[in-house]
Amino acid sequence: MPGERRLREIAKVVRSKNSGPFQVTFDVIFASNEDFRRVRDSGVVTRALVARLYRISENEIVTFGFFERINAIKITIPRRNPQGSIGETDMHACQQHVPLAEIAIPWTKEAA
Repeated sequence: MPGERRLREIAKVVRSKNSGPFQVTFDVIFASNEDFRRVRDSGVVTRALVARLYRISENEIVTFGFFERINAIKITIPRRNPQGSIGETDMHACQQHVPLAEIAIPWTKEAA
């Protein structure tokens, strides 16, 4: 049975940030095209998984895409609360990437 690695161990960057006051955007950027393709082709990172992790419907996901030219995954979702509003807990949305970073990806030493 193959091992697994967390997305944070594979990607060069896993981050979240504001995409205006009503949305959060996530960037997962890989150092190599090989790592990008292995993650993409694993079929683990999906709209359904993002929806489940962030407790939203798949229809609420604004952007979900794999961008091979830049070895990146880009995802944008609505914020739970508008930036700076009562009940909002992460003004810059810089801590929202953690569930993505912890996704387990099947991984073996040899290239896929």
